[in-house]
Amino acid sequence: MRRYFRERLPDHDTIRRMRWLRPVQHWLHHPNLWHLHRRSVAGGVAIGLFCGLIPGPLQIISAMLLAVLFRVNLPVSAFTTLYTNPFTIVPLYLLAYEIGVWVSGSSHVAAVPAFPELHWNDGFSQLWAWLVALGKPLLVGLPLLAVALAFIGYVAVRLVWRLFVVWKWRRRHGR
Repeated sequence: MRRYFRERLPDHDTIRRMRWLRPVQHWLHHPNLWHLHRRSVAGGVAIGLFCGLIPGPLQIISAMLLAVLFRVNLPVSAFTTLYTNPFTIVPLYLLAYEIGVWVSGSSHVAAVPAFPELHWNDGFSQLWAWLVALGKPLLVGLPLLAVALAFIGYVAVRLVWRLFVVWKWRRRHGR
């Protein structure tokens, strides 16, 4: 699998030749941004899972900025944000709302408002009104869920990577 990704990811020279990246090119030279190793990939997954709960088109941009800041795998962090999509975002936000209710001790005074029927002309405003109606529990629950997902993703990648390496060692030793 590592070979599969290595063949498809751009190398340093390809990145250096891209004219549209010249303004930020000096930030993209750190080797951890492009190498596939345990710490870099685990950090990229954690950042991607954390930034995936950011609303709107800022997910990938924020994941890329944090990947450069923390020097973890940039393509993995950008790709991992795609776990949120139109089918998963509402259940994730409702889970964050429930976590916020549980942590903040708020009671379910008002029931969770029904998800609006979205239309092309005013869908964004209806979605925004639905999020505002969820209020404080959502604002408390979203960061907690994002941190929890990032932690679980980081530990899971490190653990699975380690188990895979041990399995390969044992298989090689058995030969």
